[in-house]
Amino acid sequence: MRYRFNEFEFDSKSLILTKAGDSVAIRHNEAKLLALLLEQADKVLSKEEILSLVWQGKVVSEQAVFQNISHLRNLFGNQAIKTFPKRGYQWQLQTEALPVATTHSQAKNTANDPIITTESDKNITLPSASTTTLNKAKNYWAYLLTACTVLLFIVLFSFEDKSQKGSSQPLKKMAYIPLSHAQVSDSFPLADTEYFDFTELSNITTDEFNNTLELTYPELAQTHPLILTAELRRHNQQHYIDFLVKGPSGEWRGQLSADSTTKVMNKLQKHLQQDVIYDLLNTAQTPEIKQANLSIAHQKSPNDLIILGALIDVYIMMNELEKAMVMADKLANISEQQGNWQHLGNALLFQSKVLTRKELYDLSSHKLTTAISYFEQIGDLKRQADAWYAHSWLDHQEDDYPAIKDSLLTSARLSLEAKDIPRELDALTYLSILAYKHSEADDKYLYLQRAEKKMRSYQLPIYHFAKVPFHYAFFAKTTSDKEPHWKQVLEYTKLTPDHWVSQASRKALMGHFIKQNRLTEANALLGHTNTDNAQNSYLKALIAQASNDDEQFNHHAQRTFEQARLAGETRLSLDVALLLCSEPNTQINYDFYSLYIQDNANKYWRQDNKEKLLALNF
Repeated sequence: MRYRFNEFEFDSKSLILTKAGDSVAIRHNEAKLLALLLEQADKVLSKEEILSLVWQGKVVSEQAVFQNISHLRNLFGNQAIKTFPKRGYQWQLQTEALPVATTHSQAKNTANDPIITTESDKNITLPSASTTTLNKAKNYWAYLLTACTVLLFIVLFSFEDKSQKGSSQPLKKMAYIPLSHAQVSDSFPLADTEYFDFTELSNITTDEFNNTLELTYPELAQTHPLILTAELRRHNQQHYIDFLVKGPSGEWRGQLSADSTTKVMNKLQKHLQQDVIYDLLNTAQTPEIKQANLSIAHQKSPNDLIILGALIDVYIMMNELEKAMVMADKLANISEQQGNWQHLGNALLFQSKVLTRKELYDLSSHKLTTAISYFEQIGDLKRQADAWYAHSWLDHQEDDYPAIKDSLLTSARLSLEAKDIPRELDALTYLSILAYKHSEADDKYLYLQRAEKKMRSYQLPIYHFAKVPFHYAFFAKTTSDKEPHWKQVLEYTKLTPDHWVSQASRKALMGHFIKQNRLTEANALLGHTNTDNAQNSYLKALIAQASNDDEQFNHHAQRTFEQARLAGETRLSLDVALLLCSEPNTQINYDFYSLYIQDNANKYWRQDNKEKLLALNF
């Protein structure tokens, strides 16, 4: 039997799945399970029935059912297969049964069957053999002439279409902030090319843009959704550029070098011609889709080390640590062959990050030390600061507060030398947090106050100051003591409600208000922002749960999961998956979310949610 649903067609006999006419890869057992679900779509199939009918006596665990159901949901959507708790699974998509197409062999057998004539058949005059041959010849030449005409039309149309595309290919429109050189007072304008339509934003500097990003970009993005900013510098006769392209759905960063400013600028424009960059900047993508797109881009441009670095970063985000390490080794090897110390240092930073995730702290520390030596050779202060910042976490694992302090103060000093205010403030505020964790009462206030003083001297926008009450809330002992500090954060971030400290404080306040049954105040928190993102959908789910509105809870919770997955916010996607599994009155794909938790939860998230996981027997 053949079945059609959405854009798919499935032949339950041959187990072939197609989408819009193209073949879709599907494992044999998944195909057998799909056939079973479609053939018995009016029935709820238990795990035992599925194991018996699909695996037919083979000894496999129930996990095999969960995994195959999960894979089918990934193909067709979560709503395709519904879980009935303690009963089983049922197909849900509207499906059309199609007649089985007549095969070539069937047609041949029919032609060889004996001919049965009736009285009415006797008056039919059959054509002679010579007439049939002549007609076939005429038809052959007619078909050949038609085919040639069609082929000629296709060739001409394709040539015309390609020439039109070559001449009218849309330019990549990009605004840029004047590029300045650290050692030279002149700026470097970008001229339009066959690939780019550049617009200079002459009323703002790179430092101003970086220091006010949360406020400035949303205003500029209304007319300039893609904004390029970069810093040029020279070290030992080599010219370096450190660039950022900001887009609606993300950022694209990288470093390039050459023996002249002209050459490094040409390298930048060549790198920015790649379409994958704009796909990532303009469209929200799940980590899996990012990984697929970057893998294709890496295959096309194997020597583009920025593309390779971005691919490693996505593997780490997906917790695919073995693949990340393989790619980081590849980045290190290519960089060493090219004598590119910038990207060799970057490769070592990636390796350190992977080793830290694996809790191989000594090896991670060695990689960081080596990375710092390469960054020192090329005078890259920012990456040195990043390496010392990362080292402070290794010091924390060793319970060595003096080393933590030294690492973070070094990071702050290097950031100051590089005139990178956000990096400097991050190092100081992080030192305040780690001082608190190590019961260094004086330092936790000292470095937070030092950061606040720096904010004032730099005349930063008010949202930067929100970190101060946010940290005071972290230091407070009771939730009631934390409440006024979280409220202060929201005051400071009225104009930037999607800043991470604002989102974190709003989430904490929401939980506090709901726990105290202060639902009016909890609802009022939703008025602080209108952005449709995962964080705000999660708050709506919490409100719906507290209000016993199952329908709204299901909607907002599943919306949160989709948005968090798309944004690569793994921790939030785990939070809402656990929330969905914990709610007994919801009609959800329990197995899908429980399997997601099993596959994606790291030890830190599990520690934070230990009691909830135990309650669910996870």
